[in-house]
Amino acid sequence: MKIKKKFRFILFSLFFISFYTNVINCYAEELTKLNLKEEINKGYLLIGIKQYLGREKNVFSQNRFLSFESKKGSLLKIISSNGLEYKSKKVDILFNKVPLSKTLLIERLVSDPFASFESAKRASLPLEEKGLSPKITYPNDWEIWLPNRAKNLVNQNFKLKKISISEKIVPFINNEYVFQKLDSITRIFSKDNIKINNVEYGKNFYLIKDSYGSWTLVQKLSFNDYLRGVLPFEIGSDAPMEALKAQAIIARTWAIYNSDRFKSDNYHLCITTQCQVYKPSFKNNLNIQNAISETRNMIMTYNGNPVNAFYHASNGGISAPSSESWEMKDYPYFLAKYDLIGGRNNKFNSYFKNKKSLRNFIFDKNNKYLGSNHYLFRWTKKISSTQILNLINKQNSSFQKDKTIDLKIMERGQSGRVIKLEIRQSGRTDPLTLNKDNIRKYLKFLPSNLFIIDKLSDDFWLFAGGGFGHGVGLSQSGAIEMAKLGFNYERILRHYYEGINITDFKSIKQ
Repeated sequence: MKIKKKFRFILFSLFFISFYTNVINCYAEELTKLNLKEEINKGYLLIGIKQYLGREKNVFSQNRFLSFESKKGSLLKIISSNGLEYKSKKVDILFNKVPLSKTLLIERLVSDPFASFESAKRASLPLEEKGLSPKITYPNDWEIWLPNRAKNLVNQNFKLKKISISEKIVPFINNEYVFQKLDSITRIFSKDNIKINNVEYGKNFYLIKDSYGSWTLVQKLSFNDYLRGVLPFEIGSDAPMEALKAQAIIARTWAIYNSDRFKSDNYHLCITTQCQVYKPSFKNNLNIQNAISETRNMIMTYNGNPVNAFYHASNGGISAPSSESWEMKDYPYFLAKYDLIGGRNNKFNSYFKNKKSLRNFIFDKNNKYLGSNHYLFRWTKKISSTQILNLINKQNSSFQKDKTIDLKIMERGQSGRVIKLEIRQSGRTDPLTLNKDNIRKYLKFLPSNLFIIDKLSDDFWLFAGGGFGHGVGLSQSGAIEMAKLGFNYERILRHYYEGINITDFKSIKQ
């Protein structure tokens, strides 16, 4: 009898070991072939929740370690692509600088910085057509990288950079029992939620080496879990239900369309305003939950493809086509039009060709535009020349602080937004010309590009304008007002995105 029991125990043990080994091998195989497109098709997003780990000086993170602990005390499982497997209830990961045995020299062509991913993407397209394999990166600003061999095929916007590397940043597992090096992709997971540096996040993570020699902690999230962390911070939990539903569809669509934003670093999206703002949320907000579940898998499409679902806080009463905000093509679903419900005055054929017509629009108190209760629907900013010069010098140090400047709007788009601003300085023959998204990159006090300028003196300027954000796509303040007026989410979406369809994501081939 005892022999039979022992035999059964041995068989069970062999089965368990075989099962556990197969599971580990499955995870190890997954680490060697992390596929961003497959994750999207399965309904998952890889979100970089802590970027540039190990760097000493960066605006995102100065952490030299991460502390992981399962919320309910269950085991954390850590599997690295170098074959390391480890279990613990709590573990720290340290980021140490390790000297290289031989200094590494890297040469690459690097573009001038872009104000946005959209403009970088547009600039990369002709390079792709030439077969140059451009790589869009975000070390501090959006840049395009090219191999050195392309130096005779690009313009002066690209500079050759030589980087000498004598050490590398290496992550190590560290606790009282182990100190072990991790490899370029490491999976960290548990059956219960994990707290990272005492903040609860979720269950599934990857530690991934990025393009800059530092590391990113990436969270794997279902679309629904991602939206639970986006909606409260993008439109607010107290927004009306139909506005929340519209935002859920937009945020899901935007994430899918823009899922190549951090492709060069092997994940989809970040958690800052460079993507959509995301924070882990475990509060059971019934409205948020219902908005997500009642629009499950719904996205906006145009001609069968997901739309580039831009949105912003307030359009100031008039929406803009995409080419007014970024160096990119126009999409047929974004039009310049007044933000009024229905009516013949929504679309217009005449442009704001002069300052007077735009001034009349900005100070128009007779028409009721959607979202006019937003605190930046109309705004004025009295700004000194010194303030402007200080901002310019952060981006372009060639301007002298003791010289006078002159501002001149050179070109406006169809919606009246400034698309070319010229800044001249006494003693300089060449002006600084700012285009589209670069205007607000330099002049950070501007809520939008919909403005006029009045010179008060040599020292002061008055900017008067409308809206908060780029003005393309859905105006969140307008959507909230439409919902309060009784319009459903479909009507809201069709108001801001012309000719779109609302489709189940699973029916779209990615």
